[in-house]
Amino acid sequence: MRILLAVMIMITLPGCGTAREPITTVAHVDLERFMGRWYVIANIPTSLERDAHNAIESYQLEPDGTIATTFTFNKGSFDGPARRYTPRGFVKDRQSNAVWGMRFVWPVKSDYRIVHVDETYTVTVIGRQKRDYVWLMARTPVIPEDAYQGLLQIVAREGYDLSKVRRVPQEQAGSP
Repeated sequence: MRILLAVMIMITLPGCGTAREPITTVAHVDLERFMGRWYVIANIPTSLERDAHNAIESYQLEPDGTIATTFTFNKGSFDGPARRYTPRGFVKDRQSNAVWGMRFVWPVKSDYRIVHVDETYTVTVIGRQKRDYVWLMARTPVIPEDAYQGLLQIVAREGYDLSKVRRVPQEQAGSP
């Protein structure tokens, strides 16, 4: 628990240095369509996610407008120990639904921004204003290479260092 708390504090502390242009978010997110299972295809991982396999983020819209989130993965290998975290999402910008706070530990809410979601809600890019972490996710455990390269172009356009992006190993057969 101490490690989780330390990680969450590290990613939520305000950054020092020069100001950057605000990260671009989508104009509007249909929350109902966004809910459900997303496979993490690639990311700039937090220390919690390093060496994650079969990473899946699932969202469920609650009656109070918050988002029950479940993040699962296997640590170290496909058959490694299962890890499960249940942060809660809070939509901060109700006009776009694209800016959230994600709370792992009360009262801290980490920055979470929907940078891209395609028309069919099958691929998405989640970023942070600090551009320290990013997640490329899809409704399937594997996406075509051209779709992956397109998501990387979006990440690069937003000012991320692509050398830090890592693919997350996903098993196709037997994925939950």
